[in-house]
Amino acid sequence: MTKAPHIPVMIAEVLDALAPVDGGIYLDGTFGAGGYAQAILDAADCRLIAIDRDPDAVAAGASLAARHRERLTLVQGRFSEMEQLAIAAGAPQVQGVALDLGVSSMQLDQARRGFSFAADGPLDMRMAQTGESAADVVNSRGQEELADIIYQLGDERRSRAVARAIVKARDIAPIERTTALADIVAKVIGRGAGRIHPATRTFQALRIYVNSEIDELRQGLRAAERLLAPQGWLAVVSFHSLEDREVKQFLAERAGLQPGPSRHRPPDQDHGPVTFRLPRRGAVKPTAAEVAINSRARSARLRVAQRTDRAVSDGEVAV
Repeated sequence: MTKAPHIPVMIAEVLDALAPVDGGIYLDGTFGAGGYAQAILDAADCRLIAIDRDPDAVAAGASLAARHRERLTLVQGRFSEMEQLAIAAGAPQVQGVALDLGVSSMQLDQARRGFSFAADGPLDMRMAQTGESAADVVNSRGQEELADIIYQLGDERRSRAVARAIVKARDIAPIERTTALADIVAKVIGRGAGRIHPATRTFQALRIYVNSEIDELRQGLRAAERLLAPQGWLAVVSFHSLEDREVKQFLAERAGLQPGPSRHRPPDQDHGPVTFRLPRRGAVKPTAAEVAINSRARSARLRVAQRTDRAVSDGEVAV
């Protein structure tokens, strides 16, 4: 199994979806290690605006930005802010938006960031390195709230037992390290013969909560809807069902495919403006060959949509 922190997942499929052209302007909302950015810049003589909320990723991308000084604008920020950031960079519209959701391989591989229990580190998990950490959450939230977070964002069926164990442990001493939390959860769930570590779902839930990832995704999809030019393309890669469901539902609503109050009324009357066209209804999955060389791709799902020429404003966005 190859450890490949700098291999962008489903890059061929994302490039095929965006189809960069000379003179176009594109936006990479999750710069990370710069894999998508470099591929887009190589594909056409275009301009790219790249965003990442992690200051480490932006600092690491400085050399790439320097090599493409006239074509690459790299800024720190959230992709939910892409509209304002693109406008500030002189691009009120773009021809394509790419989003690679979740935590990056670089973040997972750095024990000091606290995203993984593979190595001991501070229980942090903050992508932007500001605000409340995962340690703050596990040591301050009530048992019932912790159980809800772990169940709703991690799909952990034994969330109540995990929350009880966390509260019991923190009454003795604060939980401040990744391995300490992983051990607490493992004792509750049991190690069994499953493919994933018993603490995986709890860590996922805390990461999503700490970084407000679902709200960020919802706002980011709406921002992309406003920023994309007519006929522009949106490509979103997700890695677990919670993210993918958000993307799927958003695009279905915007394409007029959700069931409405009356089958005799046009979709846009039931759900607001039809702002996206879907070239296919399902998600694109990685090839077996890609999964063989990049295990992170195993759970990846790509959804693609093309912007229609229907204008949309905040006041008429469907909920």
